[in-house]
Formats: sequence, structure tokens, C-alpha cells
Amino acid sequence: MHSRMNLWRNHMNRKSTIAALIAIAATTGSAFAGTSLAGDISIDDTAFTSTRTRAEVQAELAQFKAAGVNPWSTSYNPLRDFRSEKTREQVTAEYQASRDSVAANTSEDSGSAFAAANKSTEATPRFAVGATPNLR
Repeated sequence: MHSRMNLWRNHMNRKSTIAALIAIAATTGSAFAGTSLAGDISIDDTAFTSTRTRAEVQAELAQFKAAGVNPWSTSYNPLRDFRSEKTREQVTAEYQASRDSVAANTSEDSGSAFAAANKSTEATPRFAVGATPNLR
């Protein structure tokens, strides 16, 4: 008798679970009504109008292929012919000077002691937006 009661409960639980799943499936289907991704903000429905003709695009592609430059190639190296205007020693000196400044400005006092000891010789840029407010 006891096992029959357990079987009946399991059967009823199973029916309730299936009914709940069907109800959930029915309500989630309406979320995408109209199209498969209705309301998806990543889908742009506006029609595209090209500013170039097909011949112009094909001519540009032919010119690109003739140049021999392919940025998607594994051998593409845009810096192959780059030559620096500074020597290694100049760059190293600039780096070390800025490194000390950055270390001081990110230290415990946020650089106030460094700023007081090292007055900048460069003009600080100032930006004006509209009229100067009257602070009286």
C-alpha cells in the first residue's frame, strides 16, 4: 500500500513538472514574435545604400591586390620600413625620466612632494569653455 502511494505521488509530480515546462515554453515563444530575433537591438533593419558603384569597388580591390599589401597575411609587417627619429640612448633617457615622474606621482602622497620639488618648465594647457564665472 505504501509503495502504491509513492508511485501515485511520483506520477503526479511528473505531470505537474511537465505542465509547468509546457507553460514556460509557450510563454517564451511569444518573446520573439514577428521574427526570430524581434526586438534584438544588435540587428539593424535599415536598408543599406552604397555610395560606390560595383565597378568602383572592383577597381579598388584590383588596386589593393596589385599593391601586394594584405593586412590579413601572416607576413604583413607595417613597421618593416620604419626608422626612428631618435637614438636608443635618447629613448632610454626619456623613459627613465618619465619613469621617475610616474613613480613619484603614483606614490603614497600622490606626487605632491615631487611636484613641489620639481617645478615644471612646460606651460600647462588651459582650456576655456564659455565666459569666466563671477566668483564673488
